[in-house]
Amino acid sequence: MSIRVFNTMTGRKEEFQPLEPGRVKMYVCGVTVYDYCHIGHARANIVFDVVYRYLRYRGYEVRYVRNYTDVDDKIIKRANKQGISSHELAERYIRAFDEDMAALGLAEPTDQPRATEHIGDIIALVQRLIDKGTAYEAGGDVYFAVENFPTYLKLSKRSLDEMQAGARIAPGEKKRNPMDFALWKAAKPGEPSWDSPWGQGRPGWHIECSAMSTVLLGESFDIHGGGKDLIFPHHENEIAQSEAASGKPFVKYWLHNGFVNVNQEKMSKSLGNFFTIRDILKKYDPEVVRFFILTAHYRSPIDFSDQNLKEARAGLSRFYEALHAADEALEGCPEAEQSSDEGAKLAETFCQAMDDDFNTAQALGHLFEGARALNRLLGEKKFRKKADKVAAARALRDTLRSLGGVLGLFGSDPGAWLRQRNLAGLSELGLSEEDIQARIEERLQARGDKDFARADQIREELAEKGVELLDTPQGTTWKVR
Repeated sequence: MSIRVFNTMTGRKEEFQPLEPGRVKMYVCGVTVYDYCHIGHARANIVFDVVYRYLRYRGYEVRYVRNYTDVDDKIIKRANKQGISSHELAERYIRAFDEDMAALGLAEPTDQPRATEHIGDIIALVQRLIDKGTAYEAGGDVYFAVENFPTYLKLSKRSLDEMQAGARIAPGEKKRNPMDFALWKAAKPGEPSWDSPWGQGRPGWHIECSAMSTVLLGESFDIHGGGKDLIFPHHENEIAQSEAASGKPFVKYWLHNGFVNVNQEKMSKSLGNFFTIRDILKKYDPEVVRFFILTAHYRSPIDFSDQNLKEARAGLSRFYEALHAADEALEGCPEAEQSSDEGAKLAETFCQAMDDDFNTAQALGHLFEGARALNRLLGEKKFRKKADKVAAARALRDTLRSLGGVLGLFGSDPGAWLRQRNLAGLSELGLSEEDIQARIEERLQARGDKDFARADQIREELAEKGVELLDTPQGTTWKVR
């Protein structure tokens, strides 16, 4: 089965056929580095990290470019307010971004260019647009003339006439049409600037991505990704600049992820529901956050809440419990001479889901089915004496780990992860490991005294608090439900 992707440009799913067989060129808009990243940034980056991982799993050679916007109005404003240079501020938040993405388990892209490293490429692209008559200089600024690009707004499906009717030219702007946008901005006091044919200045936001993507991937490439909020104006303007300059189609497939709501409301600082990745990781394991993001299809909205994060933690725990049980049950079992097709069946259903526009929610559903099948096998009597069952369990365990890796999941030692999960859960309940161990000892003493009613009472008291006791041949253990 071939991969099908939803192309924002056409508004439908299409069979994925890269421009060059076996090779994929993908560009994803990175962050403007003026502050710490929030949960919306986490979603976009996790989504395209999985696209990157899955394409490689399916055998493609992928060149993945994700940029840093390190010169921009917001950066300059924040730096001036703090009394530091734009470069210093950008460096601070580039480091913070890298730390956050590493914590979330993202694979490093092939290229991570910075806009300031491509000023010469940006100037050359702006000059090319002027030479072609689709851009004009006005008092040191350079603007793109949208009326000279007939297919402007083809991505967002908007009407230029309607948008022009409501647009206004701000005081001090020298553009001819209110919809024209800046390619180059004349220098102002307190701003970083570079020499150009139009005087000292700096690039506009949109031209940066056009220059970086075309220099690294070519004038036409396969996938361009980003959040839905970037469709207009950013991606629309990228298309106009790039295609006006080259005369070629800019991107074959446009992929956009949906928004993150917080407790069913749009996230915003004014509503007080704005959460940085760092805030969230103080409370939740990074893999839980990643798992939560992948429980929804990337194009759908997703609701961020404590309840949904707790449910994600419970769901991820079920996988680690199954893997941990399998590791223990299979330890010492000889490699079976016979093979099992259980793993292949699981991989097939997983790929069917992922081939359908990277449907991670459905793919996780298939992995849950695999974990349940694994638990059933491990629960069979005299499991270790049944060679076919051992082979099937080993195949399911190994395939779960492998396919989880495609999603960036299940990479931790199961025992260590479950212990950390339990400790975090205890902390939320206001309990400590010492508290639980003391109750286990008290229960053990009650059972030794044949006071079974008291022993049962201790179990029930802990259960009411959310702690389940598990009696095993090795002794009593516990877990937070």
